[in-house]
Amino acid sequence: MTTIPAEKLDKLVARWEAIQGSLASGADQDSYVELSREFAELDPIVGTINALREAQTEKQGLQEILDDRSDADMTALAEEEIGPLSEKIETLEHELKVQLLPKDAADEKSAILEVRAGTGGDEAALFAGDLYRMYQRFADRHGWKVNVLSASEGATGGYKEIIANVTGKGVFARMKYESGVHRVQRVPQTEAQGRIHTSAATVAVLPEAEDVDIQIDEKDLRIDVFRASGPGGQSVNTTDSAVRITHLPTGLVVIQQDEKSQHKNRAKAMKVLSARLYDLERQKLDAERAQDRRSQIGSGDRSQRIRTYNFPQGRVTDHRIGLTSHQLQMVLEGEQALDEIVEALTTEDQASQLAAMEESEA
Repeated sequence: MTTIPAEKLDKLVARWEAIQGSLASGADQDSYVELSREFAELDPIVGTINALREAQTEKQGLQEILDDRSDADMTALAEEEIGPLSEKIETLEHELKVQLLPKDAADEKSAILEVRAGTGGDEAALFAGDLYRMYQRFADRHGWKVNVLSASEGATGGYKEIIANVTGKGVFARMKYESGVHRVQRVPQTEAQGRIHTSAATVAVLPEAEDVDIQIDEKDLRIDVFRASGPGGQSVNTTDSAVRITHLPTGLVVIQQDEKSQHKNRAKAMKVLSARLYDLERQKLDAERAQDRRSQIGSGDRSQRIRTYNFPQGRVTDHRIGLTSHQLQMVLEGEQALDEIVEALTTEDQASQLAAMEESEA
Protein backbone atom coordinates (compact mmCIF):
# COMPACT_ATOMS: atom_id res chain seq x y z
CA MET A 1 0.00 0.00 0.00
CA THR A 2 1.44 3.34 -1.07
CA THR A 3 2.06 5.76 1.81
CA ILE A 4 0.61 9.27 1.53
CA PRO A 5 3.49 11.82 1.59
CA ALA A 6 3.74 13.65 4.92
CA GLU A 7 4.11 17.03 3.18
CA LYS A 8 0.75 16.53 1.47
CA LEU A 9 -0.91 15.90 4.83
CA ASP A 10 0.90 18.91 6.35
CA LYS A 11 -0.53 21.16 3.61
CA LEU A 12 -4.06 19.91 4.26
CA VAL A 13 -3.76 20.53 8.00
CA ALA A 14 -2.23 23.99 7.38
CA ARG A 15 -5.08 24.88 5.02
CA TRP A 16 -7.66 23.67 7.58
CA GLU A 17 -6.03 25.83 10.28
CA ALA A 18 -5.93 28.85 7.96
CA ILE A 19 -9.63 28.53 7.10
CA GLN A 20 -10.49 28.08 10.77
CA GLY A 21 -8.64 31.31 11.52
CA SER A 22 -10.38 33.20 8.70
CA LEU A 23 -13.81 32.05 9.84
CA ALA A 24 -13.05 33.02 13.45
CA SER A 25 -11.83 36.50 12.43
CA GLY A 26 -14.98 37.16 10.40
CA ALA A 27 -14.78 36.80 6.62
CA ASP A 28 -17.16 38.68 4.32
CA GLN A 29 -20.41 36.91 3.46
CA ASP A 30 -19.36 35.55 0.04
CA SER A 31 -16.02 34.32 1.36
CA TYR A 32 -17.66 32.93 4.50
CA VAL A 33 -19.97 30.62 2.52
CA GLU A 34 -17.13 29.32 0.35
CA LEU A 35 -14.72 28.90 3.28
CA SER A 36 -17.40 27.13 5.35
CA ARG A 37 -17.94 24.65 2.52
CA GLU A 38 -14.21 23.98 2.21
CA PHE A 39 -13.86 23.67 5.98
CA ALA A 40 -16.68 21.11 6.09
CA GLU A 41 -14.87 19.05 3.45
CA LEU A 42 -11.48 19.26 5.17
CA ASP A 43 -12.65 18.74 8.76
CA PRO A 44 -13.21 14.94 8.61
CA ILE A 45 -9.96 14.52 6.64
CA VAL A 46 -7.96 16.43 9.25
CA GLY A 47 -9.67 14.36 11.95
CA THR A 48 -8.41 11.18 10.29
CA ILE A 49 -4.91 12.67 9.83
CA ASN A 50 -4.74 13.52 13.55
CA ALA A 51 -5.98 10.08 14.58
CA LEU A 52 -3.45 8.43 12.26
CA ARG A 53 -0.54 10.49 13.54
CA GLU A 54 -1.49 9.83 17.17
CA ALA A 55 -1.58 6.09 16.44
CA GLN A 56 1.77 6.24 14.62
CA THR A 57 3.37 8.11 17.54
CA GLU A 58 1.97 5.54 19.96
CA LYS A 59 3.31 2.70 17.83
CA GLN A 60 6.75 4.33 17.70
CA GLY A 61 6.77 4.44 21.52
CA LEU A 62 5.82 0.77 21.72
CA GLN A 63 8.52 -0.12 19.20
CA GLU A 64 11.13 1.68 21.33
CA ILE A 65 10.06 -0.44 24.33
CA LEU A 66 10.37 -3.61 22.24
CA ASP A 67 13.80 -2.58 20.97
CA ASP A 68 14.99 -1.82 24.53
CA ARG A 69 13.53 -4.89 26.31
CA SER A 70 14.95 -3.75 29.68
CA ASP A 71 11.58 -4.11 31.42
CA ALA A 72 9.97 -7.52 30.96
CA ASP A 73 6.47 -6.38 31.97
CA MET A 74 6.53 -3.34 29.68
CA THR A 75 7.89 -5.46 26.84
CA ALA A 76 5.06 -7.99 27.27
CA LEU A 77 2.49 -5.17 27.31
CA ALA A 78 4.00 -3.60 24.16
CA GLU A 79 3.93 -6.96 22.36
CA GLU A 80 0.26 -7.29 23.24
CA GLU A 81 -0.71 -3.80 22.06
CA ILE A 82 1.40 -3.31 18.93
CA GLY A 83 -0.56 -5.81 16.77
CA PRO A 84 -4.02 -4.21 17.17
CA LEU A 85 -2.43 -0.77 16.86
CA SER A 86 -0.80 -1.73 13.54
CA GLU A 87 -4.22 -2.87 12.28
CA LYS A 88 -5.75 0.44 13.42
CA ILE A 89 -3.06 2.37 11.52
CA GLU A 90 -3.71 0.35 8.37
CA THR A 91 -7.46 1.03 8.65
CA LEU A 92 -6.89 4.76 9.16
CA GLU A 93 -4.49 4.92 6.20
CA HIS A 94 -7.11 3.27 3.97
CA GLU A 95 -9.84 5.59 5.26
CA LEU A 96 -7.64 8.60 4.58
CA LYS A 97 -6.88 7.47 1.02
CA VAL A 98 -10.60 7.09 0.33
CA GLN A 99 -11.22 10.58 1.74
CA LEU A 100 -8.51 11.99 -0.54
CA LEU A 101 -9.87 10.41 -3.74
CA PRO A 102 -10.87 13.02 -6.35
CA LYS A 103 -14.43 14.11 -5.60
CA ASP A 104 -17.14 13.83 -8.22
CA ALA A 105 -18.28 17.42 -8.55
CA ALA A 106 -21.85 16.20 -9.12
CA ASP A 107 -22.10 14.04 -5.99
CA GLU A 108 -23.77 16.69 -3.85
CA LYS A 109 -26.28 17.60 -6.55
CA SER A 110 -29.93 16.73 -6.91
CA ALA A 111 -30.80 14.41 -9.79
CA ILE A 112 -33.12 13.82 -12.71
CA LEU A 113 -34.45 10.24 -12.56
CA GLU A 114 -35.70 8.65 -15.79
CA VAL A 115 -37.31 5.19 -15.77
CA ARG A 116 -38.49 3.61 -19.03
CA ALA A 117 -40.13 0.29 -19.86
CA GLY A 118 -37.93 -1.90 -22.05
CA THR A 119 -38.54 -5.33 -23.54
CA GLY A 120 -41.58 -7.16 -22.17
CA GLY A 121 -44.65 -5.11 -23.17
CA ASP A 122 -47.20 -4.47 -20.42
CA GLU A 123 -45.11 -6.39 -17.88
CA ALA A 124 -42.13 -4.11 -18.57
CA ALA A 125 -44.32 -1.07 -17.86
CA LEU A 126 -45.48 -2.63 -14.58
CA PHE A 127 -41.85 -3.30 -13.63
CA ALA A 128 -40.89 0.29 -14.52
CA GLY A 129 -43.64 1.36 -12.10
CA ASP A 130 -42.19 -0.92 -9.41
CA LEU A 131 -38.73 0.60 -9.90
CA TYR A 132 -40.06 4.15 -9.74
CA ARG A 133 -41.91 3.39 -6.49
CA MET A 134 -38.73 1.79 -5.12
CA TYR A 135 -36.79 4.99 -5.76
CA GLN A 136 -39.64 7.12 -4.42
CA ARG A 137 -39.57 5.23 -1.11
CA PHE A 138 -35.78 5.28 -1.10
CA ALA A 139 -35.91 9.07 -1.49
CA ASP A 140 -38.50 9.40 1.29
CA ARG A 141 -36.24 7.46 3.66
CA HIS A 142 -33.37 9.84 2.94
CA GLY A 143 -35.50 12.97 3.32
CA TRP A 144 -35.38 13.90 -0.38
CA LYS A 145 -38.23 15.44 -2.35
CA VAL A 146 -39.53 13.81 -5.54
CA ASN A 147 -41.35 15.87 -8.17
CA VAL A 148 -42.68 14.17 -11.31
CA LEU A 149 -41.77 16.14 -14.45
CA SER A 150 -43.55 13.90 -16.95
CA ALA A 151 -45.18 10.48 -17.04
CA SER A 152 -46.65 8.16 -19.65
CA GLU A 153 -48.70 5.37 -18.08
CA GLY A 154 -48.79 1.79 -19.32
CA ALA A 155 -52.01 0.24 -20.66
CA THR A 156 -52.39 -2.08 -17.63
CA GLY A 157 -50.57 0.06 -15.07
CA GLY A 158 -47.03 1.13 -14.37
CA TYR A 159 -45.23 3.48 -16.73
CA LYS A 160 -43.97 3.44 -20.28
CA GLU A 161 -41.81 6.35 -19.13
CA ILE A 162 -41.59 8.52 -16.03
CA ILE A 163 -39.18 11.38 -15.39
CA ALA A 164 -38.81 12.95 -11.95
CA ASN A 165 -36.67 15.53 -10.20
CA VAL A 166 -35.18 14.18 -6.94
CA THR A 167 -33.94 17.07 -4.82
CA GLY A 168 -31.81 16.96 -1.69
CA LYS A 169 -28.23 16.89 -0.47
CA GLY A 170 -26.09 14.10 -1.94
CA VAL A 171 -28.85 12.60 -4.10
CA PHE A 172 -26.61 11.91 -7.10
CA ALA A 173 -23.89 10.31 -4.97
CA ARG A 174 -26.38 7.73 -3.65
CA MET A 175 -28.31 7.12 -6.87
CA LYS A 176 -25.73 7.36 -9.66
CA TYR A 177 -25.03 3.61 -9.64
CA GLU A 178 -28.66 2.86 -10.57
CA SER A 179 -28.20 3.85 -14.23
CA GLY A 180 -28.49 0.88 -16.57
CA VAL A 181 -30.78 -1.98 -17.56
CA HIS A 182 -32.76 -3.60 -14.74
CA ARG A 183 -34.17 -7.06 -15.49
CA VAL A 184 -37.07 -8.81 -13.76
CA GLN A 185 -37.94 -12.52 -13.78
CA ARG A 186 -41.43 -13.29 -12.51
CA VAL A 187 -44.88 -14.57 -13.42
CA PRO A 188 -46.80 -11.61 -14.91
CA GLN A 189 -50.27 -10.77 -13.60
CA THR A 190 -51.62 -11.40 -17.09
CA GLU A 191 -50.04 -14.87 -17.38
CA ALA A 192 -52.68 -17.55 -16.87
CA GLN A 193 -50.29 -20.51 -17.27
CA GLY A 194 -47.98 -19.41 -14.44
CA ARG A 195 -44.93 -19.18 -16.69
CA ILE A 196 -41.99 -17.02 -15.67
CA HIS A 197 -41.30 -14.13 -18.03
CA THR A 198 -38.24 -11.92 -18.31
CA SER A 199 -38.78 -8.19 -18.82
CA ALA A 200 -36.61 -5.13 -18.50
CA ALA A 201 -36.63 -1.44 -17.76
CA THR A 202 -33.91 1.16 -18.17
CA VAL A 203 -32.95 3.68 -15.52
CA ALA A 204 -31.00 6.89 -16.07
CA VAL A 205 -29.86 9.05 -13.17
CA LEU A 206 -28.54 12.43 -14.30
CA PRO A 207 -27.08 15.13 -12.05
CA GLU A 208 -29.31 18.17 -12.08
CA ALA A 209 -27.57 20.94 -14.00
CA GLU A 210 -27.34 24.48 -12.69
CA ASP A 211 -26.87 27.61 -14.78
CA VAL A 212 -23.16 27.61 -13.93
CA ASP A 213 -22.79 24.00 -15.11
CA ILE A 214 -24.16 24.24 -18.61
CA GLN A 215 -24.87 27.20 -20.91
CA ILE A 216 -27.51 26.67 -23.60
CA ASP A 217 -27.56 29.07 -26.53
CA GLU A 218 -31.09 29.89 -27.66
CA LYS A 219 -29.99 29.73 -31.31
CA ASP A 220 -29.15 26.05 -30.76
CA LEU A 221 -32.76 25.27 -29.88
CA ARG A 222 -35.80 24.51 -32.02
CA ILE A 223 -38.96 24.86 -29.97
CA ASP A 224 -42.25 23.49 -31.29
CA VAL A 225 -45.62 23.79 -29.58
CA PHE A 226 -48.61 21.52 -30.18
CA ARG A 227 -51.77 20.25 -28.56
CA ALA A 228 -51.23 17.73 -25.80
CA SER A 229 -52.80 14.30 -25.98
CA GLY A 230 -54.17 12.16 -23.19
CA PRO A 231 -55.60 13.04 -19.75
CA GLY A 232 -54.72 16.34 -18.15
CA GLY A 233 -57.80 18.53 -17.78
CA GLN A 234 -60.39 20.29 -19.91
CA SER A 235 -57.98 22.56 -21.76
CA VAL A 236 -55.20 20.08 -22.34
CA ASN A 237 -56.40 19.11 -25.82
CA THR A 238 -57.70 22.52 -26.89
CA THR A 239 -54.63 24.73 -26.52
CA ASP A 240 -51.09 24.52 -27.85
CA SER A 241 -49.62 23.84 -24.40
CA ALA A 242 -47.29 20.91 -25.20
CA VAL A 243 -43.66 21.76 -25.91
CA ARG A 244 -41.00 19.91 -27.91
CA ILE A 245 -37.44 21.23 -27.57
CA THR A 246 -34.75 20.00 -29.94
CA HIS A 247 -31.10 20.76 -29.19
CA LEU A 248 -29.74 21.05 -32.72
CA PRO A 249 -26.00 20.41 -32.07
CA THR A 250 -26.66 17.08 -30.27
CA GLY A 251 -30.05 16.07 -31.63
CA LEU A 252 -31.43 15.65 -28.10
CA VAL A 253 -35.23 15.99 -28.00
CA VAL A 254 -37.35 16.64 -24.90
CA ILE A 255 -41.16 16.65 -24.97
CA GLN A 256 -43.23 18.00 -22.10
CA GLN A 257 -47.03 18.09 -22.05
CA ASP A 258 -48.15 17.33 -18.48
CA GLU A 259 -48.94 20.95 -17.56
CA LYS A 260 -51.77 23.06 -18.97
CA SER A 261 -49.38 26.00 -19.20
CA GLN A 262 -46.99 26.18 -22.15
CA HIS A 263 -44.62 28.23 -19.97
CA LYS A 264 -44.51 25.53 -17.26
CA ASN A 265 -44.01 22.78 -19.84
CA ARG A 266 -41.13 24.70 -21.37
CA ALA A 267 -39.49 25.23 -17.96
CA LYS A 268 -39.72 21.50 -17.16
CA ALA A 269 -38.41 20.54 -20.59
CA MET A 270 -35.42 22.89 -20.21
CA LYS A 271 -34.61 21.35 -16.81
CA VAL A 272 -34.49 17.86 -18.36
CA LEU A 273 -32.54 19.08 -21.41
CA SER A 274 -29.97 20.82 -19.21
CA ALA A 275 -29.46 17.66 -17.16
CA ARG A 276 -29.01 15.53 -20.30
CA LEU A 277 -26.50 17.95 -21.82
CA TYR A 278 -24.58 18.13 -18.54
CA ASP A 279 -24.57 14.33 -18.42
CA LEU A 280 -23.15 14.17 -21.96
CA GLU A 281 -20.24 16.34 -20.86
CA ARG A 282 -19.70 14.16 -17.78
CA GLN A 283 -19.72 11.00 -19.89
CA LYS A 284 -16.99 12.44 -22.11
CA LEU A 285 -14.84 13.18 -19.06
CA ASP A 286 -15.63 9.79 -17.51
CA ALA A 287 -14.59 8.01 -20.71
CA GLU A 288 -11.24 9.79 -20.64
CA ARG A 289 -10.67 8.99 -16.96
CA ALA A 290 -11.83 5.39 -17.35
CA GLN A 291 -8.97 4.44 -19.67
CA ASP A 292 -6.84 3.71 -16.62
CA ARG A 293 -9.66 2.32 -14.51
CA ARG A 294 -10.30 -1.36 -13.84
CA SER A 295 -14.00 -0.90 -13.24
CA GLN A 296 -16.82 0.95 -14.97
CA ILE A 297 -19.20 0.85 -12.01
CA GLY A 298 -19.74 4.59 -11.92
CA SER A 299 -19.86 5.18 -15.66
CA GLY A 300 -23.64 5.26 -15.88
CA ASP A 301 -23.70 3.19 -19.08
CA ARG A 302 -27.43 2.95 -19.82
CA SER A 303 -26.97 -0.03 -22.18
CA GLN A 304 -25.40 -2.28 -19.54
CA ARG A 305 -27.52 -4.89 -17.75
CA ILE A 306 -26.73 -4.13 -14.15
CA ARG A 307 -29.25 -5.97 -11.97
CA THR A 308 -31.71 -8.86 -12.00
CA TYR A 309 -34.76 -9.12 -9.72
CA ASN A 310 -35.73 -12.82 -9.53
CA PHE A 311 -39.12 -13.25 -7.84
CA PRO A 312 -39.32 -17.09 -7.77
CA GLN A 313 -36.04 -17.21 -5.82
CA GLY A 314 -36.64 -13.98 -3.90
CA ARG A 315 -33.24 -12.59 -4.83
CA VAL A 316 -31.65 -9.51 -6.35
CA THR A 317 -28.29 -9.83 -8.11
CA ASP A 318 -26.10 -6.91 -9.07
CA HIS A 319 -24.00 -8.20 -11.96
CA ARG A 320 -21.30 -5.52 -11.77
CA ILE A 321 -19.94 -6.75 -8.45
CA GLY A 322 -21.49 -10.23 -8.29
CA LEU A 323 -23.54 -9.31 -5.21
CA THR A 324 -26.71 -11.27 -4.45
CA SER A 325 -29.26 -10.24 -1.83
CA HIS A 326 -32.11 -12.52 -0.77
CA GLN A 327 -34.17 -9.55 0.45
CA LEU A 328 -35.96 -8.81 -2.82
CA GLN A 329 -39.09 -7.32 -1.24
CA MET A 330 -37.05 -5.13 1.09
CA VAL A 331 -35.01 -3.86 -1.88
CA LEU A 332 -38.18 -3.04 -3.83
CA GLU A 333 -39.52 -1.22 -0.77
CA GLY A 334 -36.46 1.04 -0.91
CA GLU A 335 -35.44 -0.13 2.55
CA GLN A 336 -31.97 -0.65 4.08
CA ALA A 337 -31.41 -3.64 1.78
CA LEU A 338 -31.16 -1.22 -1.16
CA ASP A 339 -28.75 0.99 0.81
CA GLU A 340 -26.56 -2.07 1.38
CA ILE A 341 -26.31 -2.66 -2.39
CA VAL A 342 -25.52 1.03 -2.99
CA GLU A 343 -22.83 0.98 -0.29
CA ALA A 344 -21.24 -2.17 -1.77
CA LEU A 345 -21.12 -0.50 -5.19
CA THR A 346 -19.60 2.65 -3.66
CA THR A 347 -16.94 0.61 -1.85
CA GLU A 348 -16.07 -1.33 -5.01
CA ASP A 349 -15.80 1.88 -7.04
CA GLN A 350 -13.52 3.41 -4.41
CA ALA A 351 -11.34 0.28 -4.37
CA SER A 352 -11.04 0.45 -8.14
CA GLN A 353 -9.99 4.10 -8.02
CA LEU A 354 -7.43 3.37 -5.28
CA ALA A 355 -5.97 0.49 -7.29
CA ALA A 356 -5.68 2.68 -10.39
CA MET A 357 -4.09 5.47 -8.36
CA GLU A 358 -1.52 3.16 -6.77
CA GLU A 359 -0.68 1.64 -10.16
CA SER A 360 -0.06 5.10 -11.62
CA GLU A 361 2.18 5.99 -8.65
CA ALA A 362 4.15 2.72 -8.80
